[in-house]
Amino acid sequence: MSTLQADRVSIETGSTEETIRVGARLGEALRGGEFLALTGDLGAGKTHFVKGVAAGLDIDPKSVTSPTFLLIHNLDGRLPLVHMDAYRLKSGEELAEAGAADLQDGESVLVLEWAGNVPDFVPSDAL
Repeated sequence: MSTLQADRVSIETGSTEETIRVGARLGEALRGGEFLALTGDLGAGKTHFVKGVAAGLDIDPKSVTSPTFLLIHNLDGRLPLVHMDAYRLKSGEELAEAGAADLQDGESVLVLEWAGNVPDFVPSDAL
C-alpha cells in the first residue's frame, strides 16, 4: 500500500468539458485491472474526470454520479468500472468492509475518489 506521496501527477484543465476529455482519453487506454487513485479539493473535478473515464470505457457519462453516500457504484461497459468514494471514510478498512476489496478482480477498472483519506487501501501500483 502507498501513502500517495510518491510519483504524483497533477492535471490542470480549464473547463469541465476538458476534464471529461482527459478522463475519456485515459479510459480509452485502460485494459482492465487498473486502480485510479484520485485526490483533490472539493470541486476539483474528480467526478467529472470519472465521467470521462466512463465515456472512454463506453459507459454513458450521465450514469456516473458521486458515490459519496453509497460508497461504491458498479457500471458496465467495455470493461467493468467500479467507482468508489472515500470522502466520509477514515480508513481503508471501512472501504474494505463495504465490499471494495472483493472488487479488485484484475478485470475491472477501479476508480477511488478521495484516495488520500484511505491511503492504506490504495495499492502501490495505483495510477
